[in-house]
Amino acid sequence: MKKVLVTGASGFIGSYIVSEGLEKGYEMWAGMRGTSSKGYLTDERIKFAQLNLGNKEELKSQLSAYREQMGGKWDFVVHAAGATKCLKMEDFYRTNTQGTINLIEALQETDMVPERFVFVSSLSVFGAIHETPVKAVPKGYGKGTEISEEESIYKPIKLTDRPEPNTAYGMSKLSAERYLKGLDPLKFPFVILRPTGVYGPREKDYFVMAKSIAGHTDFAVGYQPQELTFIYVMDVVQAVFKSMTAPAALGRAYFLSDGKIYNSRRFSDLIQQELGDPWVLRVKAPKWVLNIICKVGGQISRMTGKLIVLNEDKYNILSQRNWRCELEPARQDLGFEPEWSLERGVKAAIKWYKDAGWL
Repeated sequence: MKKVLVTGASGFIGSYIVSEGLEKGYEMWAGMRGTSSKGYLTDERIKFAQLNLGNKEELKSQLSAYREQMGGKWDFVVHAAGATKCLKMEDFYRTNTQGTINLIEALQETDMVPERFVFVSSLSVFGAIHETPVKAVPKGYGKGTEISEEESIYKPIKLTDRPEPNTAYGMSKLSAERYLKGLDPLKFPFVILRPTGVYGPREKDYFVMAKSIAGHTDFAVGYQPQELTFIYVMDVVQAVFKSMTAPAALGRAYFLSDGKIYNSRRFSDLIQQELGDPWVLRVKAPKWVLNIICKVGGQISRMTGKLIVLNEDKYNILSQRNWRCELEPARQDLGFEPEWSLERGVKAAIKWYKDAGWL
């Protein structure tokens, strides 16, 4: 039985990877901090590995102990651990960049290099590129449930584009990617996955939107058309397992989405529909208003030591107009094909929020 270590296993994406691995017949190891919750990791078949990614020497000792316990090494390592919200930029770097470097070097120095190391990165490493429309807005643009490639007014983000991250999160992920890409993939076999906006049951950021709509308010920013992409968590999981064994994926990076393009209203409209169509006050503010609010939020967050949703990074994310990304390389090399439509995924997510008492 092949052994798989998943770091960040207590988190949103990581916990789903662990569960799916069990269903696929893998021996699943949940890598996590000693203080992390096991709330989504209750299956008795799961094995746990306490790992301190912040201290390489301690991590090496931990890995050596698990190697002795297993009588070998993990066949695959999925590095899904990471911080999406931090008070300071250096906190992102310490967790997302240095934590990744520590894990890679510890695996090398304990002779535990896996058959494939899958790094879960993000589309955010590219930032707000291709923001200028390449053509005029066509008649009927954005009126349907999807925006076709022919209708789209933006150039898609491609693997050949130069990353220009505009958030501390994106910068820290890009730094980790660059370290990984500096390695010889024949000696340290890796693949990088860059999902766009990931949603689904247990996810907390899109839940904020659902909670707001349930409270009769939907907030949008900017008047230039926005083209969004999404991916349901189980499609990310599908790509993770495909990338473990796909020969063509060695040393490469891939964008992940559901393959569709949406206007700025589609996601919130589906949430409203699944909530029973409550009345909703839709507020659209100029970008400069949001910028002021987010700057004030960032200052308050740093003064109080408490994370606030609306900060400088959040402004850059909300104000970005173009989230299109090419999916064809993942389809060709991984055999990846999205299985979850936005309609099906939002329905599943809202049902879970209700059943779990979040809504």
